[in-house]
Amino acid sequence: MVATAPMAVCAAESTPADSTVINLRDVEVVANRANVNTPVAFTNFTAAEIDEANDGRDIPFLIQSTPSVVVTGDAGGGIGYSGIHVRGTDPSRINITANGIPINDSESHNVYWVNMPDLASSLRDIQIQRGAGTSSNGAGAFGASINMITDAPSFEPGAEVIASYGSYNANRQTVKVNSGLFGGHWSVDARFSHIGSDGYIDRAYSKLWSYMGQLAYVNNNTTVRLLAFGGKEQTYMAWEYATKDDMEKYGRRYNPCGEYIAADGSTAYYPDQYDYFVQHHVQLLGSHTFNDQWRLNLAFHYTKGDGYYNQYKTGRTLVEYGLEPFIDAAGNEVDESDLVRLKHNDNDFGGGMFNLNYSGGRVNAVLGGAMNWHRGNHFGNVAWVRNYMGNLDPLQEYYNNVGRKFDANIFTRADIDITKGLNGYVDLQYRHIRYTIKGVSDNYDWNVCAPAALDVYRNYNFFNPKVGLTYTTNGHRAYASWSVAHKEPVRDNFTDGDPNHYPSAERLFDYEAGYSYSSKLFSVGANLYYMDYKDQLVVTGQLSDTGNPISFNVPDSYRMGIELQGELHPVTWFDWNINATISRNRIQNFVEYIYLDGWRDPITRDCGDTHIAFSPDFILNNAFTFQVADFTASLATRYVSSQYMDNAESEVGKLDSYCVSDLHLGYTFKNIQGVKALRLGFTVYNIFNKEYCNNGYAGSYYKNENGEKVVYRYAGFAAQAPCNVMGTVALTF
Repeated sequence: MVATAPMAVCAAESTPADSTVINLRDVEVVANRANVNTPVAFTNFTAAEIDEANDGRDIPFLIQSTPSVVVTGDAGGGIGYSGIHVRGTDPSRINITANGIPINDSESHNVYWVNMPDLASSLRDIQIQRGAGTSSNGAGAFGASINMITDAPSFEPGAEVIASYGSYNANRQTVKVNSGLFGGHWSVDARFSHIGSDGYIDRAYSKLWSYMGQLAYVNNNTTVRLLAFGGKEQTYMAWEYATKDDMEKYGRRYNPCGEYIAADGSTAYYPDQYDYFVQHHVQLLGSHTFNDQWRLNLAFHYTKGDGYYNQYKTGRTLVEYGLEPFIDAAGNEVDESDLVRLKHNDNDFGGGMFNLNYSGGRVNAVLGGAMNWHRGNHFGNVAWVRNYMGNLDPLQEYYNNVGRKFDANIFTRADIDITKGLNGYVDLQYRHIRYTIKGVSDNYDWNVCAPAALDVYRNYNFFNPKVGLTYTTNGHRAYASWSVAHKEPVRDNFTDGDPNHYPSAERLFDYEAGYSYSSKLFSVGANLYYMDYKDQLVVTGQLSDTGNPISFNVPDSYRMGIELQGELHPVTWFDWNINATISRNRIQNFVEYIYLDGWRDPITRDCGDTHIAFSPDFILNNAFTFQVADFTASLATRYVSSQYMDNAESEVGKLDSYCVSDLHLGYTFKNIQGVKALRLGFTVYNIFNKEYCNNGYAGSYYKNENGEKVVYRYAGFAAQAPCNVMGTVALTF
């Protein structure tokens, strides 16, 4: 694993002579972690690797060297809204936890990294499991799991100050303070961070603040930690992307968000076209060791999220927003006008979990479970209407609905030493979900001339078994496994869907087999996977009665591939890391729907077997790292082959392949008077100035021309920054 960005080296944590201190491994909720005896494909990022890569960019960009990973970013510079795809699966299908506690939004299943800026500065390690992985809390893993563990309590007092600055006014300031152990049992740790950027894309600025606080108590057998972390973000929208024609006309940095025609006929941009959100996480973690064989972990958590996004919309039909048409100064009836709307999201999420661990003889086993509750209040206001004549409530509400979700699971997992070097693995999970949505949607139902009513009540019961074998001996490791995973539909599948044909849950059969060998000189590995989906939800081009794109269950689809990894370290000062994924991702017998002028009179096109959207066939990561004394240098390159942005293999909606390299230089001064370490870092991203896009959207419609139905296709692209730099200075006390 090679990092490619600068950051301070964390102060080393050592254990004092006080015999009351326990092994810090016991304070972690580690039941969802894999090890060498677990027959899954996984990659670990240590604290040092995270620190080396962390200069304020979102976490997906810090771990993009992982096999099968593709990272996306709206603002183009790594700070702002970002996403991560693993084996082609989208972010809503990746299970993400912090200390075993779900981070995915309960309804959308997405993780909004911008709501947790600089969380990486408070992480002890990250494990990425590819495929169905081990049993975990939260949304089902349909491509990967990302398990984050926060910093352990500090045993020595210390402080750290970090500052970064780079292209597009990217900047970061972080302060960390550790009390060390006091009173024989207690410690306090705190962090405060600010991150800002103007963004590569026009007006795609980010203003981010975050914090982390931890109070810990430890003794011989018991550890209790109270954590609070969170953030506040204000981000100008850049998610509408630009067409290729727009880029040619206005440049690659063109951002259509907030654009409107002013009264004098000029083009203007709404200055408040931003997203604003505040999110707080509170976790109470406890661990008690009964004896050498038994250990209990408990966790209770609560997350509060509240915010909105502010949008200028042009030519909107007033009745859709609960407003009556009006007569303008010229005596004309106006039923469409520009307006400003605010869409709010007020969330509460809480619950508890436990893991009872047993280790004795030939068996290592875990019994675990969790119960979580979620309430999401979604509502929208109209703040302003151009030239409106009549009574207008400054915050005219036009929709309001509440989603409630109860999610519970129980699992048992065991690693069994069958014979020398051969381990069996069994993981059995039962999961129950109850999900309701009540109220009215932000979609207008023209059939009844009113906002679409929502009355959703769904129960799901899933059984997810996993079995496998692992053989290890003298540096060799071989494994094979079979897993079942299920996933419930997300909120949009209901709010934008047809009430008479709501989607079904998805099912995955995941087959994995791998081999690796590791020695002092080199290591190599290969993992084969076949992910067989039943009723996978995909976009087909179909639209709801209100004109929104909706996902449908396709009977048969699959992902298959091979992941290759290698590392060579012939001398102490040089490492060569490389990994590659070769895959085939297909929907069988895909049927595309194309509409006339909005959402009328659809036609269909039988496409046969097609590529699954956003699933490149080839991904390569390569890194050369040099380290001489306290100087480090690394050159990291990633290649992503072309990929389609729709499931119909539209050439218009195709992302071209790209190859991007980053150069990192760093030097650490140690034991300076009054300072444990001073680290200087400088990174050149996209050093060869590649023009590329890593995300976007695609769509289609048809027109009747000369008695024929002529299909037109369109697409938008997320342009990424050309060559840009970031420098970091870090002081550790």
